[in-house]
Amino acid sequence: MMRQMLVGMIFVSAALACVLWLTQSLRFVEMIVNKGLSIGAFLKLTILLMPGFLVVIIPISLFAVVLFTYNRLIADRELIVLRAAGLSHLSLARPAIILGLAVSAVGYLLSCWIIPHTVRSFHEMQWTIRNDIGNVLLQEGMFNKFGEGLTIYVRSRTPNGELTGLLVHDKRHPQRAVTLMAERGALVYTEQGPRVLMINGNRQEVTPGTGKLSLLYFDNYTVDFNTATGNKPDRFRDARERSTLELLSMDDSMENKGELRRFKSELHSRLASPLYNLGFPLLAAAVLLTSGFDRRGQTVQVMVSAALMVAVQALALGASNLSSGNLAFVPLIYLNATLPIAFGLWVLARPPWPRRRTAPSLGAA
Repeated sequence: MMRQMLVGMIFVSAALACVLWLTQSLRFVEMIVNKGLSIGAFLKLTILLMPGFLVVIIPISLFAVVLFTYNRLIADRELIVLRAAGLSHLSLARPAIILGLAVSAVGYLLSCWIIPHTVRSFHEMQWTIRNDIGNVLLQEGMFNKFGEGLTIYVRSRTPNGELTGLLVHDKRHPQRAVTLMAERGALVYTEQGPRVLMINGNRQEVTPGTGKLSLLYFDNYTVDFNTATGNKPDRFRDARERSTLELLSMDDSMENKGELRRFKSELHSRLASPLYNLGFPLLAAAVLLTSGFDRRGQTVQVMVSAALMVAVQALALGASNLSSGNLAFVPLIYLNATLPIAFGLWVLARPPWPRRRTAPSLGAA
């Protein structure tokens, strides 16, 4: 049974992960078209998202596989034979419990170490692609935006890398917006960063206050990208990018109390979420193993267990959102994660309810 559950969980998780990967990868098509993102970088970006998907997918996959396995045992009458052999509900649920404990250990490895690392790598790579001209090619026939306030248009690019038909609009200083046009140019790399060299063009600027157009012709001119991209302040890392040790060491004297609450909420959610790998299979096993045999099938029991799982998942999201606004709701995160475990173990371990018998009538006596 445990082998069947493990194989089924792997296949279901892989199928769901592929579906999510396809849907999420569509977000990066714009980077391929507009930013010149390579296929290798595209694959790396999407693969970095996978651990974050798995921590949500695996508990649901395990729940579905446990539900399917025990439902098939009931339908094939195999569960009746196992009960006749003297196995209790808790003994029948042991494969699901052991597998849930093993997957919970994997869940802690994902949520506490792997996911923060991959999320940080993903955001850093995305930040670099969007803001570093050194990693993004100037696209032909398009208005390429870099940072805030710098737009470059390139009509065409020659095989040797020369740019023709250049138009640059620079409004990094809002009070002194400048427009430059040149016949040709090139993208050059210096120790101070990437620059665009423009040859045979003009520089247009509207003089502040007077509104008059100032026109300057030049033989060569360089546009520096550092003030648009390279000298930006360090990117702020959100809660999911911080390591678990970093979240544990957060000081309550942090100035931004909103960010502090989000960091604390992320820490507690990270510690509680792997418990669903044990709670969801226990819910499925508890409902099906204690339901009894019905010739019409176990449709009602399957729907009840699925409804309980969805309710627990919804409460988990609600508790996480509430704790982000008020740390007084943090205990709800742990309560919601441990309640399915406690409920499942109690239902499986308790003795069966006594069945009510009707007294024989006087006529029958």
